[in-house]
Amino acid sequence: MTLDARSVLKRFLLLRGLRWFPTGLLIPVLVLLLLERGLTLGQIGLVFAAQGLMVLVLELPTGGLADAIGRRPVLLIATVFEVAAVGLLIVADTLPLLAVVAGLQGIYRALESGPLDSWYVDTVQALEPDADIERGLSLGGVVIGIAIGAGSLFSSLLVAVHPISDIDPLVTPLVAVVALRAVEFGAIARLLTEHRAQVVSGDWRAAVSEVPAIVGGAVALVRASRVLLSLVLVDFLWGFGMMAFEVFTPAKLGTVVDGADRAAALLGPTSTGAWLVAAGGAALIPLLSRRWGPGPTGATLRVAQGLTVLGIAIAAGPVGVIVAYVFTMGVNGAANPVHEGMLHRAVADPGMRTTVVSANSLTAQTGGMLGGIALGTLADVTTLTTGIVVGAIILAAPAPLYVLAGRGSK
Repeated sequence: MTLDARSVLKRFLLLRGLRWFPTGLLIPVLVLLLLERGLTLGQIGLVFAAQGLMVLVLELPTGGLADAIGRRPVLLIATVFEVAAVGLLIVADTLPLLAVVAGLQGIYRALESGPLDSWYVDTVQALEPDADIERGLSLGGVVIGIAIGAGSLFSSLLVAVHPISDIDPLVTPLVAVVALRAVEFGAIARLLTEHRAQVVSGDWRAAVSEVPAIVGGAVALVRASRVLLSLVLVDFLWGFGMMAFEVFTPAKLGTVVDGADRAAALLGPTSTGAWLVAAGGAALIPLLSRRWGPGPTGATLRVAQGLTVLGIAIAAGPVGVIVAYVFTMGVNGAANPVHEGMLHRAVADPGMRTTVVSANSLTAQTGGMLGGIALGTLADVTTLTTGIVVGAIILAAPAPLYVLAGRGSK
């Protein structure tokens, strides 16, 4: 079947939705499940650090692998690792087992980071060299928001209804995730077609042998480009600070309501609203970027996110926490398409695109690993509010780097 740009966009958006809906199922329950199983915030930080460490080791090689052998096989392998991780999480109740879960999810995130976006950009630009990739990436952000929002709402319903009476209500969404990842596997195999020679068994060694050269070239490209270097530094600081809203918000909500199950029930609708606002933010980005330019838009959103996370810190009740979190996610949803568009525009060689995207993701994961340990420990030895405030400052700090990247891209 011959694809046109519109068909490619539809497939991209469908696969984006299938990727993120199961993630939405996990968001309301994951931290609460870990707390219920006896972990402290510092230990949760260590679990996420294990994931970050695995990504740190594998992010660039897996990006190079996707550029060498194709995006589809790498995404299929990634999905298998995610099924294994969530399946183990259903029964894992000790710190070592949870570290294994985090390691498997780290492999998944390293493998799936970048190939789908790169497939979309390269396929569309091959069909229409002047295609508006920012519009497609922005629509992808809208789909992410809707998919995660719907997944979070469904997760909350599963916890409330508790359809499988023999298991913990917080575990029920995990069972649904495993089933949905199997559906995603079939969709990737069917829909993600590539215009490249098939890698047969005898060619795998040659293809894999290209990975070090691809990685080396991508690293050199980032180091030589002021735009790319600024963008990866932004993502490092974003990754460091994101624990302040990604992990600490459920914990903060749990302190102002009565119990983990009650917090989970509130987090489902809250996450739905937050991700729908994020989708709206992503939809507005093409207009804002055309009016202000991507650099100033990105800088403004960094400062705005720091302020909204500060709102989570100072909120005294569940309404304040929920409103601040919704605005935080709205800003986050708006910021992602700006960053992705600037990053893809700065990569001229399609043969290195996924690897450069992986380099950007690597810095975010490294920041997340360090931030998870540092902010989690800070929250344990001081207060949860202190950890969130420090995270808010770090999230706002990279705003000038967007201005610098915007000037360099002109």
